[in-house]
Amino acid sequence: MSPESTRLRRNPAATTNRSAGAIAGSDANPALRQAFWLLRIGFTVAPILAGVDKFFNWSVDWPDYLAGWVNDIVPGSGQDFMYAVGVVEIAAGLLVAVAPRIGAFVVAGWLAGIIVNLLTNDPPEYYDIALRDFGLMLGALTLGRLAWAIPRR
Repeated sequence: MSPESTRLRRNPAATTNRSAGAIAGSDANPALRQAFWLLRIGFTVAPILAGVDKFFNWSVDWPDYLAGWVNDIVPGSGQDFMYAVGVVEIAAGLLVAVAPRIGAFVVAGWLAGIIVNLLTNDPPEYYDIALRDFGLMLGALTLGRLAWAIPRR
């Protein structure tokens, strides 16, 4: 019995570790980096564009998406709150651009808040959008994980 097979028999996790090393090795590295950059660019541009749109309501009338209970606890009008939301979204997009290890998780947390808002705003009116944002949240979490898995240059 070879030393390698003895080591694998004593530690079954060694197989997984060896496989994970192969995945992170040179063969998969370009694919991992491409996935990371696709998500990084997407989660930089999308929050910035959504944030800018909060000021102009080009795509939709954003205050319509604000749950009544949220509107009741924030000062000012729903549009005033959307201005603040726009600033946060622009900042989150910029944070992803410069510090994806942090920014990705900020965006994921922000999306979680949006999901709660949508699920509680005139149920079940916005469940489809909440589901879409759940998928975006999973993408942001994936970006965060990739940002930690890929060595910084």
